[in-house]
Amino acid sequence: MLNSPFRLRLPPAFSVMRVCQSSPCETAHLSESSFSAWSRGDLAEGIRLANSAGQTEPECTGNCKGLAKIWYAALLVSIRDLPSGARALADADELHAARPEVGGSLATASMLCAADLAFAKGDVDTAVDLARKGVDQAQRTGPHHFLPDAHTVMALSALRQGNMSVSMEFANQLRDCALLGQTAHRPSQCAWAAAQLLEVQGGATSAAQLIVGIIMDDRLLLELLASQPAAAAWLVRATRKLGDEALARRVVSVAAELAARNPGLRSVSAAAKHAAGLLERNPERVIAAAASHLDPWARASAGEDAGKLFAARPAERARAVAALESAVDGYSNSAAPRDARRVVSRLRSLGVRRGRYPQYAGQGSVNTSSLTNTEAAVAELVSQGFTNSQVGDRLFISGHTVAFHLKKIFRKMNVASRVELTRAWSQISGTAPGSANAR
Repeated sequence: MLNSPFRLRLPPAFSVMRVCQSSPCETAHLSESSFSAWSRGDLAEGIRLANSAGQTEPECTGNCKGLAKIWYAALLVSIRDLPSGARALADADELHAARPEVGGSLATASMLCAADLAFAKGDVDTAVDLARKGVDQAQRTGPHHFLPDAHTVMALSALRQGNMSVSMEFANQLRDCALLGQTAHRPSQCAWAAAQLLEVQGGATSAAQLIVGIIMDDRLLLELLASQPAAAAWLVRATRKLGDEALARRVVSVAAELAARNPGLRSVSAAAKHAAGLLERNPERVIAAAASHLDPWARASAGEDAGKLFAARPAERARAVAALESAVDGYSNSAAPRDARRVVSRLRSLGVRRGRYPQYAGQGSVNTSSLTNTEAAVAELVSQGFTNSQVGDRLFISGHTVAFHLKKIFRKMNVASRVELTRAWSQISGTAPGSANAR
């Protein structure tokens, strides 16, 4: 097995052990046992112990019980039992409201758990707002080990919404956090987020170190597959792009084993079916996984994968269109216009035209009210040095369409060249021109 470049650290919920080092309480012991069970893939047992930890009578003056409740909520969010996760988080917030003296770690952990919950629901705007508040709270009160978690939510939200400048801003930062072990919470998810951002920026090869590092580390891979229903399928797609079928098979094998050990957890089972169907190039199996997914974005992703596989069979065009149409709707409902536009582009190649085209999120820091959201996204990428073809690849439009948008951008912004656009855009957005390398 290859050596992984990552160092796994204890998640923030287990700061309870630091609080109770002199005389560990029952809550801390149960939380530690929950973490151990979760880490080795016994997810149901980890959830049971986390619930028990939050139900114990308080035996110390620290924030053990509150953090234990947040840990329990986080595990429920991971398996996409979102209603139960919301209730558990509300219990933790009620406890914090009754004891505000326990400090900033509890408030920060609660905000970031709430951000994860909102993101899982597809409420990206709320997720970003909560993540930003979590960053502010952490910077004021000191628990800086939470920052990579907040940045992960903000980066993936920007990526889904097509805000390329923000997602690229976080790519190298999250990669360094993962490689240097700077995240104390869910290091695999920090690495996975960085890998997604780097793949968009420069292709799978630019993310190869992170992809291989995750897959070849047993604990990192288990941690990621347990908590992110879309991760197994993404890793299979990424390893295929790298031309490494052995890595793809390893992902599918570990996902299947995790599902077999936790037969009652639907999110884990759906993820394993999705990854296996991709490996086998079996669209029927992938479409069955789509129906099982609890995560709305993962469900849309499975629909997209099934549609691509059906499209490779000339006789299955109708099923391909149906699956891709479902994926567009799913991505749109998950506030992921970038993904929706990718699928719309594929539908267009099948001769299908949709009446409405998913819109990218506006570039919030840029005062260009005369530009459409698509024009703003084109201007953003052109100002970073990308060619028309590269911009088209990232926005799922043709290079000719990029050129058409550029003519309108030049006219609206009163510039005559890409150089003038880059200079004007950097002055408006407050970013340095040419912040991404041309490829």
